[in-house]
Amino acid sequence: MQRNSMLDNLKKYKIILASASPRRRELLAGLDVDFEVRALPDVDESFPADLQAGDIPLYISKKKADAYRPFMADDELVITADTIVWLDGKALGKPADENEAFAMVRNMSGKTHSVFTGVTITTKGVQHCFVAQSDVTFANLDDCEIEYYIAKYKPMDKAGAYGAQEWIGYIGMSNIVGSYFNVMGLPVQRLYSELKLIP
Repeated sequence: MQRNSMLDNLKKYKIILASASPRRRELLAGLDVDFEVRALPDVDESFPADLQAGDIPLYISKKKADAYRPFMADDELVITADTIVWLDGKALGKPADENEAFAMVRNMSGKTHSVFTGVTITTKGVQHCFVAQSDVTFANLDDCEIEYYIAKYKPMDKAGAYGAQEWIGYIGMSNIVGSYFNVMGLPVQRLYSELKLIP
């Protein structure tokens, strides 16, 4: 791959995407940077109960970065991220099963929710964090539409039990304020801007 010269400041680093998410892998690849994927199993994603909204994924992305720090080489730059859906003052993570997935999507029907992604960029010398917010409005969804989506697409690996890039996004998302890619799990425009600032 021809290297993106706009990010020449990163040429001294080996870039690591610390995520098992195929969507984050696809989105980061869209920036035309060379990177490898390295996902540690069983990173603790718990967070203090008093955290609200965007502070939650920011806290978890830092926690993920801290799990990688002992294994980092001097020339590595690690990107960690976490995404939540925030609805009615509560965080929606990944559903435990299809019943919980149905309840999550049904709750979002006809309402506006926020998607927050916290991102942490870590090298041996610096750690930089940010959070991105997108506000998503769903049309009113019938139960049969929700059941069809969950049965066919199995969104158990997605915060809020839906993928913007899947059928439910096509028929359900009536409005977005903010980054669409953030709703998918990685605010790539903001990430690109932040990577340009890494010394």
